[in-house]
Amino acid sequence: MSTCQVTHAQQSGSVPRKPVARGTRLRPTRLSSARWGLVLCTLVLSGCDKIGLSALGGPSSADVRREAEGRAIGGACRHAGRAIEDCFTLNRQADKAAIFAGWREMNDYMAEKSIAPVPAASTGGTAEGKASRQDAAADTGR
Repeated sequence: MSTCQVTHAQQSGSVPRKPVARGTRLRPTRLSSARWGLVLCTLVLSGCDKIGLSALGGPSSADVRREAEGRAIGGACRHAGRAIEDCFTLNRQADKAAIFAGWREMNDYMAEKSIAPVPAASTGGTAEGKASRQDAAADTGR
């Protein structure tokens, strides 16, 4: 060993490494390849929920949101004292099964807590409601 290697080994407290011959390449280990593969898979699968795919086959975030919205609509209809058929008619874009589930949950809750329905202040955006408001406005002279 040369003087430099001995001095360096004494200072760092470690055994000196073997010198690497010039022109030889260091090969990446399989562990680093596995790490890169893991990083790549993580990046690919992390974006699945953004485009509506589920990595494990479960419901997408859009499906979960649609279900929650339908349940909220159904619960609000029941609380307003509307029949389930009226709720379906007023909310054609929502999922009927989700509306019914929300309506049923609110019905059970209202029966358990003895809550009376609160009548809706307006009929919403239906054609019948608009016609009745126009008739009422015509009667008052507006």
